[in-house]
Amino acid sequence: MFPYSFTLSWNEGRGGLLFALAFLVFELSTKPVKGTNSRGLFIITILSFLTVLYFAYQDTPGMQKLLEYSGQIFGVILLDSWRWMWDFIVLALFISSSLFILCGTKFYKVAPAAIIYLAGNAAILSLDAFFPYDTLGPLQLVVPIYLEVDEAIVNWVDKHLLDLGQGSPATAEGNSLVLSGLNGPFALRVYWPSAGIHSLIIYTIVMLVFLLKIEIPRDRRIAYFVIGTFGTTIVNVVRLISLSFFPLLVTTNIEEWEGYHSIAGEIMFLPWLGVYLITIMYIEQRLRMYASKSAGNPDYPM
Repeated sequence: MFPYSFTLSWNEGRGGLLFALAFLVFELSTKPVKGTNSRGLFIITILSFLTVLYFAYQDTPGMQKLLEYSGQIFGVILLDSWRWMWDFIVLALFISSSLFILCGTKFYKVAPAAIIYLAGNAAILSLDAFFPYDTLGPLQLVVPIYLEVDEAIVNWVDKHLLDLGQGSPATAEGNSLVLSGLNGPFALRVYWPSAGIHSLIIYTIVMLVFLLKIEIPRDRRIAYFVIGTFGTTIVNVVRLISLSFFPLLVTTNIEEWEGYHSIAGEIMFLPWLGVYLITIMYIEQRLRMYASKSAGNPDYPM
């Protein structure tokens, strides 16, 4: 009904469902679920219908007024985040209920990453709804560090590779970033969700569950987690750099920049996370095969 919504960002559209389904397929491929009876499939069909019905009416005036009224009751400051939060809550309930019907009471062990991704986004959006912009101080503290790194890299690239002729094209101060390139000046005020702090939170939760799910030594779990944290930080920095070069080289049109900003996080963070999880599984599989071969296991394929 609203196909454009699939191109929107982690906090603006239903694209979150596609990423959650990617996690779901990845996890179910490692541990397939057994079939369910016709009654269970009927219940899942009803749940699917109710979920589709919610999204079909979510953008209608009646539903908008209902969400706005509920936000006023709870003292919500940023209404957009409140509305988007309910998207992820509904999706998390749908996935959890379907897995419960398929897998029973241990459903959360079968595909926790998809549920955590959706529930984590809902939790972050709830924080943004009640504590928008820079009111949530602890999460905002890291933003100036990100911007200083961004400033240094952008200016270095300009000096050694681009030479835009604007002196230093990037200037960071606090949570503000001023850019001046081929298309004129462009100013940004960055808050913690846009700096990728939410991706670090989601990474931490998903990674902890994933590492606890697989049987590996504790030292390797710690190593994988630390490497992944460093990699996620690098991805966040690359995202900020790309958001800086977009107005410097492409356009300063705010609508076009917002269009890129709305998808930049997902097209970098989620593929990185997926590739990293697959890499861990591949390494662990090779290590088990090596250990089996070294132990002289007759079942090891030569």
